[in-house]
Amino acid sequence: MKMIKVLLNNLIQGPSTDPFPFGETFTPEGLRARIHFDETACTGCRMCEHVCASGAIRCEDSEKGMKFTVWHNSCTFCGLCEHYCMPKAITLTEDWHLAHKQEDKYKMIEQGIVALVSCEYCSKKMIPSGPKITAVAYQGTNKMIEKLGKICPDCRRKHSAKLLSKGTSL
Repeated sequence: MKMIKVLLNNLIQGPSTDPFPFGETFTPEGLRARIHFDETACTGCRMCEHVCASGAIRCEDSEKGMKFTVWHNSCTFCGLCEHYCMPKAITLTEDWHLAHKQEDKYKMIEQGIVALVSCEYCSKKMIPSGPKITAVAYQGTNKMIEKLGKICPDCRRKHSAKLLSKGTSL
């Protein structure tokens, strides 16, 4: 008799579980899920590839620049890449919808290319320092700092040495 009472009570109250995948469900605030990569902020340090515990992040050099690839089906969403990314080019979103068919497992990637630019002095190809990292490194920005981001490290050293010997600035 007790079982019938419980059964009727459950029928009257309705389902107590989330309707997913047939409806919307609750996503907790601060959930670590799908990686978002901002190639305009990346400085090409490759720290994300180094700290990735699952090996889901790969950085490869190409003639256009550095190719960034993250395999979402291998990522464990630990957040180390986001934590160690100084220019904040990697962020973990709250988008956890990663279900896919077996034949699509090699398509669960996000890619971006950090484009090479030419040095303003020698025209050597380089990855520019983005505005986010220069703002962190120099605690703000000005015209001199913006110009330093467009010069390769070799020319920056030579030019800085000249300016120091003359006692002037960029």
